[in-house]
Amino acid sequence: MTRQTWTALVSAVLFVALAVPLAVLPVPFVAWSPGGTADVLGEVDGTPLIAIEGIPTFATAGQLDLTIVSETSADSRLTLPEALLTYWLPGRDTLPRDAVYPPGRSADEVQAAATQMMRTSQDDAVVAALRAADQPVEQMPAVTSVAVGGPAYDVLLPGDLVVSVDGVTSSDVDAVVDQIRNHRPSEPVDFVVLRDRVRTTVKVVTADSANAPGTAFIGITLGPGYLYDPKITFDLGEQLGGPSAGLVFALGIYDKITADPLLGGRTVAGTGSITPSGDIGAIGGVRQKLASAERAGATVFLVPSSNCDELAGVRSDLTLVKVSTLSQAIQQLRVLGIPGGEQRVTRCVE
Repeated sequence: MTRQTWTALVSAVLFVALAVPLAVLPVPFVAWSPGGTADVLGEVDGTPLIAIEGIPTFATAGQLDLTIVSETSADSRLTLPEALLTYWLPGRDTLPRDAVYPPGRSADEVQAAATQMMRTSQDDAVVAALRAADQPVEQMPAVTSVAVGGPAYDVLLPGDLVVSVDGVTSSDVDAVVDQIRNHRPSEPVDFVVLRDRVRTTVKVVTADSANAPGTAFIGITLGPGYLYDPKITFDLGEQLGGPSAGLVFALGIYDKITADPLLGGRTVAGTGSITPSGDIGAIGGVRQKLASAERAGATVFLVPSSNCDELAGVRSDLTLVKVSTLSQAIQQLRVLGIPGGEQRVTRCVE
């Protein structure tokens, strides 16, 4: 064997020895790619994705798609070749893992947080849609969390709407907090709450606060909650998380509870978080969601105004409609239904 042959053989062995670990070594990135769509006006296995009771509903005309991003799960790892392939393929992206999954959280904790964000987006979408349709909605203090092992644990539940504390009613969260703080440690506090629409009376005995000795503590946090007559439920047929479907949920509810069909037979896709007052917020993965909408045959894509800059330079045959509020999104969809409407809407990318 010549020196040159020996050198080539050793080099090849070293290359393989180095390349194989690199090919399987996990890298600190997450892949984002188009993940499909779901028509919120449709059904999943015969069950409406959005079911509404207690209020008249009307026929809809068209398809309203929420858009999905497929991403590396919290309990999986991306290899170097996978990360490089994702980076170069169109419609895909790689992000630092810490920017997507906070360090120190388990996969179960990440999933639980994403599921809670989805539930919150659904609750907020219901309130925003009912208000947009001029349906009555009453704001009330609500229990948003209960400390495990605290005095209120298993007595008050997240989602309870607070009717009164010690017989005193108030729609103001701070006033309810002050009413609780009027007690001394070891004193009982009488609550009347609405739990699953049923009026319930419970008693919580206060404890001494570890952070402020001498101050009554029951271990709950309070925030705004909402009371309304209709019962609106969601069945996505799969486990999705995050807040980005809020806008589409709200539009779907609004379309079902108002007489004039909103979409005019079009296939409309969109994305964006929503608040109970109808403000639309930015989301992640807007390019991947646009690609999902294109693959589903949509002709219109609703984009949060704060995400429009991310689509600069993107070529798409879809009409990219810029929206900041639910009322604006409804108005823009109405404009699309009139002759020449596509030239009159506010576009995200001109």
